[in-house]
Amino acid sequence: MGGKYIYSFLDLPVPARTAALGGNTIAVKDGDINMSLQNPALLSDKTNNMMAFNFTKYIGDIKYAYFVYGKSFKDIGHFAVGIQQVGYGSISERDEYGTEVRIIHANDYSFNLSYAFQKDSVFSYGVTLKTIYSNYAQYSSVGSAVDLGFHFTPGKHKRFWLAGVLSNMGYQWKTYTGGRREDFPLHIKLAMAYKVPKAPFRLMLSNDYWNTATLTYTDPNNPPATVDPFTHEPIKQHPFLKTMDNVGRKFTEAIEILITQNFNLRVGFNYKRRAELVLTDKQGLAGFSFGIGFKVSKFQFSYAYSQYSPVYGANYFSLSTNINSFMRQAPAPVTPTN
Repeated sequence: MGGKYIYSFLDLPVPARTAALGGNTIAVKDGDINMSLQNPALLSDKTNNMMAFNFTKYIGDIKYAYFVYGKSFKDIGHFAVGIQQVGYGSISERDEYGTEVRIIHANDYSFNLSYAFQKDSVFSYGVTLKTIYSNYAQYSSVGSAVDLGFHFTPGKHKRFWLAGVLSNMGYQWKTYTGGRREDFPLHIKLAMAYKVPKAPFRLMLSNDYWNTATLTYTDPNNPPATVDPFTHEPIKQHPFLKTMDNVGRKFTEAIEILITQNFNLRVGFNYKRRAELVLTDKQGLAGFSFGIGFKVSKFQFSYAYSQYSPVYGANYFSLSTNINSFMRQAPAPVTPTN
């Protein structure tokens, strides 16, 4: 998938909770404002006056951050404004003799406005408008994208959540070099989450890349062996195993362990990430991610560690709070007694 689309930073797992749960959390609706980045339909009354800041130490000098604030209006709906920024560090530009000419910078930005409407106690819908600015040294680009999402919560006990998102439908207004416009990383996602009754577990299953038939890729510079080096017999891959490998790359599995109301553990597995980044002689925990979330006073903290390859992982940090918790409550009226 790499190299086919512009603005690929839009697919990065930004909040720590999202990263810990495998990178896809479009069905998790429990008042966490960060979750609305992937699915605007997750905004609700609980995200009113909530704000959050997220920071990620990614590969090498790459760092990215995300800030979001939510506001609800009676009979109108729920809104959120956010800004996502990815910085690729300082890059030394050199001439053919190796002499440094200048230091250049590369950054991506997305300015987001989200809206959600709760149709009833079962369905909610949402939309996010993204204004994108990308700048790499003397090259820059401007684009716009739209996300459309829904969330479905049937039943009396609200233990089961189902959600879908059509993300990154976009148009590039200004290209980097003045050439033809490039494609956006369009995705169709479906996901479900289920809270096990009388047990502190929330199970999650996500399906991505519905609009992409095949996710497997053969490197022409390193093709797989077709002949056994010892027996010299042809190596045949069973069609069923090949199909299951491609299907597996479209799913992400995760579990959230709800130890207490203010503390939980998270584990996720992204098979596509593992299949693409695992090393031949070393596999390790590539594709797995882990995290914790806990509340201290009026603040909610989250941390995640995602193992991308056997030799590299990324660290994610999130901090959120609700402004309403800092406002002094009005004293209850005193009822006069006779």
